[in-house]
Amino acid sequence: MSWAYLGCLLFSLVGMAILDRRHRLFWFADPKRAAIVHGIGLAAFLVWDGAGILTGIFHRGDSPYMIGIDLAPELPLEEVVFLAFLCWLTMNLYTGCSRTLRARADRAASKRVAGAGTGGRPRVAGGEAPRTPGTADVHDPRAGGRP
Repeated sequence: MSWAYLGCLLFSLVGMAILDRRHRLFWFADPKRAAIVHGIGLAAFLVWDGAGILTGIFHRGDSPYMIGIDLAPELPLEEVVFLAFLCWLTMNLYTGCSRTLRARADRAASKRVAGAGTGGRPRVAGGEAPRTPGTADVHDPRAGGRP
């Protein structure tokens, strides 16, 4: 009987909690919604495991790294902890990637808006587009005046 595997899983769960808290990704963003989503995800994985166990696809292997507690035939405690970790990891990744992609799209859109009407050049404070270096002293006859 060893706590190695369960200990690693619990350590990983603590890591998920730290990331979640730091960036408010899942549980720390909306606990009620997270409880519902996490519960449904865990239940779906347990049903999947149950179907695999009943059909003989999944079975509990012997390992010196597991504590030996089975919650059901062929379903060790570590499996449930792993599935909880997997759900949390997935939601943290999904939320983190969604935020990153949304931020990139927002930055790209703001650059397009900021550069609109300036020939692709960004605007400077005051609303004017910066001049190309070396052209400040060139007179443009179409402008109707002096630079």
